Amino acid sequence: MGKYLVMIYDDEAKWAADDGSVAEQNHKNHQAFVEANGSTVRGGGQLDGSETATSIRSDGNGGYVVTDGVFAETKEVMGGYYVIEAADLDEALAIAKQVPSPMGGVEVRPLVNGG
Repeated sequence: MGKYLVMIYDDEAKWAADDGSVAEQNHKNHQAFVEANGSTVRGGGQLDGSETATSIRSDGNGGYVVTDGVFAETKEVMGGYYVIEAADLDEALAIAKQVPSPMGGVEVRPLVNGG
């Protein structure tokens, strides 16, 4: 068994335009996902908006540059995640396909050395 990070990417502009009905249904869908896959879910959470992000990069001289915002200007940003346990990538992908992501999609990556 290995651990995988399932990153949920969203288009924040679409969420901002939601009247709340999609968000409410999405919350219910995440609860159902966890109920259906509870034996594989090892953790997870929703992230605050990208406007709250702080990025840190090396300045190349042993110091750091700290800036407000995400690393890159993109349409979709990481909005949440799950850590799951699966026998292999195929099983992890089958689980990840069930993750609700109505305003974007998901990305799956194995954790190095089992996390």
